[in-house]
Amino acid sequence: MSTKKVRFAVVGTGWFAQEAILPAFPNAENAKLAAIVSGDPVKQKEVGEQYDVPAYGYEQYGDLLESGTIDAVYIALPNSMHKEYTVRAAKEHIHVLCEKPMAATAAECRAMIDACNDTGVKLMIAYRLHFESANLIAIEHIKSGKIGEPRVFNSVFTQQVQEGNTRLEADLAGHPLMDIGIYCINAARYLFQDDPIEVAAFSASNRETRFREVPELVTAVMRFPKERLATFTCGFGEANVSEYRVVGTTGNLGMELAYTFRGDITMRLTDKEGKTKEARFPERDQVGAEIAYFSDCILNNREPEPNGLEGLIDLTIIEAIEKSCATGRAVRLNPAPSKPRPSLKQEYKLPKLEAPELVNAASPGG
Repeated sequence: MSTKKVRFAVVGTGWFAQEAILPAFPNAENAKLAAIVSGDPVKQKEVGEQYDVPAYGYEQYGDLLESGTIDAVYIALPNSMHKEYTVRAAKEHIHVLCEKPMAATAAECRAMIDACNDTGVKLMIAYRLHFESANLIAIEHIKSGKIGEPRVFNSVFTQQVQEGNTRLEADLAGHPLMDIGIYCINAARYLFQDDPIEVAAFSASNRETRFREVPELVTAVMRFPKERLATFTCGFGEANVSEYRVVGTTGNLGMELAYTFRGDITMRLTDKEGKTKEARFPERDQVGAEIAYFSDCILNNREPEPNGLEGLIDLTIIEAIEKSCATGRAVRLNPAPSKPRPSLKQEYKLPKLEAPELVNAASPGG
């Protein structure tokens, strides 16, 4: 690479890309925003001008990949498009940072991994909480035995999603499991430091037309080795809740606004004597942390921790949960391949971002 900065194109200019990804590049000193890709001509013009970078349409994606002006792409497209745009980038020897969920299916995840391995490019999945202080410290507290042996994980992650949002469209692989349930699944895995071996789940929907293609909410139970249980509920028709609790044999750890990228996160740790200590973690730029970490992996030829295998494991679990919802039966999972877990070595403390003015975009709740 000719420079000390990795040149990125952000592919997709929806709400999250505009709200969190595009403004994050100044916080990543080893990265540079070099281009955007959008299917909306208004966004191409106005967002391109906002960040002073060239804008490409989807039909020009191949030209961008071949232009020699970028080293990596950050894919922030609807879930159903992740595989195509990853494989095309890999074939042109362009590194890929891809939003979660990694793809629409586990089979697509495997194809993405193979494509990147074939050309030797880096593939990272954008698990921003793998770089966030509160969640990384929670991992250390549990590993060090501060709540005894962890036995129970319970989480609720719900929000309102408006009619017409892509998260409600099945053909774009929208689904509460894919959009927010994946955070609960991933948190249970990094807090238990293991992967589930069996799942059982139910889905439910009210009669609103917005839930004609995807369920309103899903509740799942995941059985982990050592007879530990993790339960979570995710939903698109409820008030905003983002929390988890891990209960051990001698104490418990709770997190409020556990999965947020806006606002402070609060941790409450209760020890074996029943004493509770509260810690507040100020809002940080979690996306800038991802970009900086991935750029470091590219510049120093290191394998990212939340790599394609991390994304594949979560999609495998999601598919098992969907199967359980459809059949009413528990579903066994094959043992997942071992891989590194997130640790405090990956902690970043970057300044929080100011919310930019959005162009033809709105949050899921409007």
